Amino acid sequence: MPENAQPTDGFALFSDRNVVAMRVGGVLKDLAATVTETDEVEPVTIDSPDGLNILRHSAAHVLAQAVQRINPQANLGIGPPITDGFYYDFGVETPFTPEDLKAITKEMQRIVREGQRFVRRVVTDEEARAELADEPFKLELIGLKGPSAGAEGEIAEGASVEVGEGELTIYDNTTRDGEVVWKDLCRGPHLPNTRMVGNGWDLTRIAAAYWRGSEKNPQLQRIYGTAWPTKDELRAYQERIAEAERRDHRKLGAEMDLFSFPDEIGSGLAVFHPKGGIIRYEIEENLRKHLLRNGYDLVNSPHITKKDLFMTSGHLQTYADGMFPPMHLDEIVDDEGNITRQGQDYYLKPMNCPFHNLIFRSRGRSYRELPLRLAEFGTVYRYEKSGTLSGLTRVRGLTQDDAHIYVAQDQVKEELTTNLNLVLDLLRDYGLNDFYLELSTNEEGNPKFLGEPEQWSTAIDTLREVAIESGLELVADPGGAAFYGPKISVQARDAIGRTWQMSTIQLDFNQPDRFELEYTGPDGQKHRPVMIHRALLGSVERFFAILLEHYAGDFPLWLAPSQVVGVPVAEQYGDYLDDVIAQLRAAGVRADVDHSDDRMQKKIRNHTTAKVPLILIVGEQDRAAGTVSFRFRDGTQENGVPVADAVRRIGAAIASHALVLKAEDLA
Repeated sequence: MPENAQPTDGFALFSDRNVVAMRVGGVLKDLAATVTETDEVEPVTIDSPDGLNILRHSAAHVLAQAVQRINPQANLGIGPPITDGFYYDFGVETPFTPEDLKAITKEMQRIVREGQRFVRRVVTDEEARAELADEPFKLELIGLKGPSAGAEGEIAEGASVEVGEGELTIYDNTTRDGEVVWKDLCRGPHLPNTRMVGNGWDLTRIAAAYWRGSEKNPQLQRIYGTAWPTKDELRAYQERIAEAERRDHRKLGAEMDLFSFPDEIGSGLAVFHPKGGIIRYEIEENLRKHLLRNGYDLVNSPHITKKDLFMTSGHLQTYADGMFPPMHLDEIVDDEGNITRQGQDYYLKPMNCPFHNLIFRSRGRSYRELPLRLAEFGTVYRYEKSGTLSGLTRVRGLTQDDAHIYVAQDQVKEELTTNLNLVLDLLRDYGLNDFYLELSTNEEGNPKFLGEPEQWSTAIDTLREVAIESGLELVADPGGAAFYGPKISVQARDAIGRTWQMSTIQLDFNQPDRFELEYTGPDGQKHRPVMIHRALLGSVERFFAILLEHYAGDFPLWLAPSQVVGVPVAEQYGDYLDDVIAQLRAAGVRADVDHSDDRMQKKIRNHTTAKVPLILIVGEQDRAAGTVSFRFRDGTQENGVPVADAVRRIGAAIASHALVLKAEDLA
């Protein structure tokens, strides 16, 4: 701002119509806020991350106003922006229907056209309670967080958009002549007016949700929506969603007969069928090869353990809510009902690390053994709430490709770098090559995070150094660390641009202390190792789901459950094709012949629909010449391939982990 300028607002400062808010001294504010010449002011455009959140939160307010225009008795919950959209919760007597959504959409369109202004107003607790006397959920928020609550006030789940530290504010929606037509408790900021919500929005679905995320509280009705700066961006998003639905691993898993969740077993517990089992086998075998090549030792540990192990590790103190209830075992009672031997509590393991610590501690260790890399496909059990379960991506029984590496202090950085490179190389095997890194750190003063501040600081600095030297984009994740140490996670974008957290590498100065792990150094003295927790793929189940959606079920040749199917032109060529397939099987290829009574063209259609990467077709010319014809997924063919060449080329393509199978891949 020019020197000697008078106080003004954002409207006077920014002529660009894409500017919807501003940062004043780093704090987001409405364009109507007053600024002075001493303020550092930055524009916030509607297409920026902050701008999109403001657009979506403003759309949530328009939604809430529309609902109360139609149903004035509806009570307001909260309405925050979320990834790609927004939602608003309502207390209503009858659940919303799809027909209700149509009426609400029309009312929202009217409110947008009216161009109502969003006007911020500071209020006291008493004023807010008086104005919102008919809104019980808003009154509860006022009690949880407001000027009287101070910095220690409790923030409700998702409610930081409504109430925050410091002053309490209400946003009035006003007409052009200044009449207040609706209001909501809110921190803001908002768009200057409802017209700027535009036409790039849509209401997407209805769900039930408990107030403040707790089943102890009333169940509300939630309406979800999405909002974008333009109609074209909305359409692009809707197409991405449609494509994601086509790729949904739960749908593909059923269609391709890969896995299921039988009710008889329980929620969040999957069984893998033969086709899914072979894919899983290939994933695990590929990982084992990488591990052995990189100096890992494979170990194994039981699924349950006595309580004391998780007390030592700290899991029971910090993770008990995520663990299954204990089983009380080994108690002995005599005929009179007297306990003659006390029983003990056993837990299903949620983590593998305590077991690996015991393996390290089972005998004396020398510095010459370090780094000691212990790896396990360890199945663990976590008591996820039923509402959070989602196919294979969120389960209660999962197998981690887990490893724990014990290093000397001067080996930490090199080992972190080696493991990060291993992660990236492994993910590239599967065609995932668009990465960025996230650095998860602790929150100072939060008792959840165990250990000394100096240890945390050293660990965070080392991880940051390794991440920066990788050359990948690094994003901060404050407060996202595990209770025992900070971590780097590799975020990968899939075939349709979605981001998935894949691999994690975590530093832990904590558990070696808790387990009193030691090694003898070159000086003959005992030293404490540093522990690295490392999961290359995360859980096998979740990685399976990600791959299934990434490939849309069209697995590359090396991963496909059925790699090759032979289709004879006529029945008389079946015996010849049986011999060809037998040679492929002897070479380790998963291959079969279709001897069904269907016509050849129908067989080809069936196996193409079943996503078989390669079909071998044989007719009279092939039998006479000792050849086969290749038919690829895209419908192209290569004819007259000698059988020996076919076996060699298919085997080589599998061994090379070719991702797209075409004639040139089999050259």
